[in-house]
Amino acid sequence: MTPTAKSRTLGISIQRPQEQVYDYILDLARFPDWATSFCLSIREEDGKWLMQTLDGPAEIRFVERNKFGVLDHVVTPSSGPEASVSMRAIANGTGCEVLLTIFQQPAISDEKFRNDADMVMRDLLTLKSVLERSGT
Repeated sequence: MTPTAKSRTLGISIQRPQEQVYDYILDLARFPDWATSFCLSIREEDGKWLMQTLDGPAEIRFVERNKFGVLDHVVTPSSGPEASVSMRAIANGTGCEVLLTIFQQPAISDEKFRNDADMVMRDLLTLKSVLERSGT
């Protein structure tokens, strides 16, 4: 049995309706526009979404569209273990909260985990900026 991993939940308020935020995040063609810390490019091939990341190629798969705002996804690098990411878009009045939880894997140092959390927060801030600026 795997011990409980250290985790960190990061969040951001976005002044756009939850449905707009949810739809934008699920549009993987837009992923490189806001997940700039690690996604250099993305393409769809044979029904799969393949990213070029700073660490090489990886596949990304989101859960099916749902009415609960769940945006959980799995990132599978070409080498190394896959990472499950828990993500939500939650309505908050006329805006939305986006929450993302990361887990520290056994092979990841505390410093790398802190750096990963910083990258995620930068990406969430970029997401906020893109959505609030464009109104998309």
